[in-house]
Amino acid sequence: MTFTAAQIALLINGKIEGDPSVSVGSFGKIEEAQRGELAFLANPKYEEFLYSTGASVIIINETQELKQPVEASLIRVPDAYSAFALLLHKYQEMVTQQLNGVQQPSYIHETAKIGQNVFIAAFTYLGENVQVGNNVKFFPGVFLGNNVKVGDNTILHPGVKIYHDCVIGKNVIIHGGTVVGGDGFGFAPLADGTYTKIPQIGNVIVEDFVEIGSNATIDRATMGSTIIRTGAKLDNLIQIAHNVEVGSNTVIAAQAGISGSTKIGKNVLIGGQAGIVGHIQIADGSKINAQSGVSKSIKAANTAVTGTPAFEYSSALRSQALSRNLPELEKRVAELEKMVQQLMAEKEITAVP
Repeated sequence: MTFTAAQIALLINGKIEGDPSVSVGSFGKIEEAQRGELAFLANPKYEEFLYSTGASVIIINETQELKQPVEASLIRVPDAYSAFALLLHKYQEMVTQQLNGVQQPSYIHETAKIGQNVFIAAFTYLGENVQVGNNVKFFPGVFLGNNVKVGDNTILHPGVKIYHDCVIGKNVIIHGGTVVGGDGFGFAPLADGTYTKIPQIGNVIVEDFVEIGSNATIDRATMGSTIIRTGAKLDNLIQIAHNVEVGSNTVIAAQAGISGSTKIGKNVLIGGQAGIVGHIQIADGSKINAQSGVSKSIKAANTAVTGTPAFEYSSALRSQALSRNLPELEKRVAELEKMVQQLMAEKEITAVP
């Protein structure tokens, strides 16, 4: 597919400087782009490439001042980064809209209900009483267990597994290899030192406009539901345990782990490899730094924490600064002790009659 600068400007509500008829068919980074490609400039560090790039069309901020002539056609917008993201989104929509129908071999149970304009790729399995909305796209190897519901405009990438009774909302994107609804980690110790499994009879509810990265795992509740609220964004390789609730518009980076029954508020930011213990609450707007270990509830909204165990961010940074100075402080204390001993010795000498 190719688009002219004029068509692109119309999509992102931009103003053209240069030839509006020049066309592009792909995207490129501004430092590497070639003729026929579209690039963008949002970071001032890359401004030098504005004058040397081979890109045919470049999206720039409307405040960008030109220091040299530019060969490419420019599209000025209030925020080049957001406009480029919107353009990528529109492009992806056009690509996926071309996908429809059911490829073979696939298995769809006779009781399953499928909406309109759905794409079901080969080797997909849809169990009993599955309900699939309109404009849904399933890529190869998707598995939906019995009674699963999937809302309109949702995309499940290759190898996504949704266990029985789980509910996936509208406009959700789940990337390859993610498992939703596996059993929670529930085992009761016995007198002989062994363990008996506690049946996990709940489900997982993923609300609308959620995106989940590759190879994440979201466990079903023991009873009730594990819930990912509207607009939450989960990175790759994340573990969400049973009965956890992730608040709306919360963002969790890769390799983080949330233990069972923890309630995370809305608009929380959780850094990579952070670990959160079970049965606690994380207040709205909290910020948890990468590799932090949160062992107790964060009760005040908009609190930032870091470290293991995690505590208030600015205090933690001061403690870290002090710890780096400990060798020097130890040396100074030793010198002071030596001086005190010398003063005491001199005092004893002067006190002798």
